[in-house]
Amino acid sequence: MRYLDIAEVARQSGVPASTLRFYEEKGLIASTGRRGLRRLFEPGVLERLALIALGRAAGFSLDEIARMFASEGRPRIDRQMLAAKAEELDRTIRELSAMRDGLRHAAACPAPSHMECPTFRRILRAAASGAIGGRGKKVPPGS
Repeated sequence: MRYLDIAEVARQSGVPASTLRFYEEKGLIASTGRRGLRRLFEPGVLERLALIALGRAAGFSLDEIARMFASEGRPRIDRQMLAAKAEELDRTIRELSAMRDGLRHAAACPAPSHMECPTFRRILRAAASGAIGGRGKKVPPGS
C-alpha cells in the first residue's frame, strides 16, 4: 500500500495541513506513521475528508461528524440525525426566503416611507418578536 504524506493529502484534498493536524487531534482522521517529520496517511483518508467536508457543508459540527464514524473508522451515519438536519435546513430556507421577499418588497415599495408600509411594519414586528433574525424572544430583566 502506498501511503500519502501530509503535503500530498493537503494537495489532493484541498484541506490545509494545519486543518489535517487539527482533525487528527479531534480524532476525525488518523495518521499511520511518519516519514521523517511528515505524517503519513492511508489513501482512504481522502474519502474520509470528503465525508467531513460534506458534513460541514450540511452544517454539522465536528463533534457531530465524529459520531458519524464507527470506532474502526467506517461511516456509521445516523439517519434520524440526517432527517433532523434536513428539517433544520428547511426552517432556515423558509426564514431566508421570507427575509429575501421582505427585502425585495422594501426595495420596490411605493409607500412614501418604509414605516408607512404595512408589509414592512409586519416584518418589523416579526423581527422584534424574534420570529425572524435568529435571536429568540427577549427575557424581561429579573426573570
